[in-house]
Amino acid sequence: MCNAFGIVNYEGPNVNVKGMEDYRPVSAFSFLGRYRLIDFPISNMSNSGVNHIKVFVKTNPRSLIEHLGTGRHYNINSKRGKLHILPAKNMDDVDFYNNDINSYMFNMQAIEDVNQPYVILAPAHMIYRQDFSNLLDAHIESGADITMLYQNVDNAKEAFINCDVLNLNKQKGVLSIEKNRGNSKSKTISLETYVMSKDLFISLVKKAANISSLYWFRDIVNEECSELDIRGVAHRGFVACVNDFKSYFNANIDLLDYDKAMDLFNSDWPIYTRTNDSCPTQYYSDVTVQNSMVSNGCIVEGDIANSVIGRGVVIKKGAVIKNSIILPGAIIGEDVHIENVVVDKKARIVRKKELIGHPDQPLYVKRNDKI
Repeated sequence: MCNAFGIVNYEGPNVNVKGMEDYRPVSAFSFLGRYRLIDFPISNMSNSGVNHIKVFVKTNPRSLIEHLGTGRHYNINSKRGKLHILPAKNMDDVDFYNNDINSYMFNMQAIEDVNQPYVILAPAHMIYRQDFSNLLDAHIESGADITMLYQNVDNAKEAFINCDVLNLNKQKGVLSIEKNRGNSKSKTISLETYVMSKDLFISLVKKAANISSLYWFRDIVNEECSELDIRGVAHRGFVACVNDFKSYFNANIDLLDYDKAMDLFNSDWPIYTRTNDSCPTQYYSDVTVQNSMVSNGCIVEGDIANSVIGRGVVIKKGAVIKNSIILPGAIIGEDVHIENVVVDKKARIVRKKELIGHPDQPLYVKRNDKI
């Protein structure tokens, strides 16, 4: 058992997924047809032996709370473990006071009551696989005040825009935190994952609340870089950040690459999710499905290529779906051609026979929409 409790934070001010975020928080986004984004940080914690996990929720929380349920499907220790859902102080998304520091202060009693001496903070919009027990051991052995997880990338001009970037010294000490503005190809991207003692976390939260009502936790960490021993630990492997519509689209499509998918998913490190009991997908004769992920419960009479199809999707005869993401319960009508499109839940595309977006600017069909 890992001697730390976990906090899964909601998305920060750098996360804005237009359209989809109108119906659910980013943490509840459907991913690869069967998962939600929240499944990845919670599964990392559960697999690492973290059995006490606090999940912070804010705007449009219904779908996220429904998905989390009691947390039993995350294999959290049923006797000693707990999945604790905590509300933001203000559930209004447009209120600029709605930051993580104010939410921590609002729920401070629940944090102070935890018995574990260490805390691991992870974001809901970052997708990666990480053993947090090893990260905690490295943190304790180093004697650092705070340990931060990062990844060196060479595509920062077009990816990870507005993500946190760490400025490190030669000893991997964190000198400062800034934003990726896309002005350089190589960057040290923060995975917004922190390990520290519970006491230090509480003191930093209270200090941030006294300095400014608009501070986020990253702001107080950045301010304390010169005073505290803050060290970076490199992560190696697949990482995706969902902080806008294009990054959500790319994260799904990228994992159709077998090597990238095998880097994220491992039989010894399961990604848990809420399961549905439904029949297998039915494929009609003469259909072609290439390089795609198709969930259970679908009816496929048309052709699919390089796409992600969610649960219970109906694809009628003659339809063609390319390089697209179809969320659960959608219906694609006869002879409809869809390319570079994200179709939200329970949308129906029947009358319009062609929807073609650009790979760099995919189209979005709203939830429950009829086209």
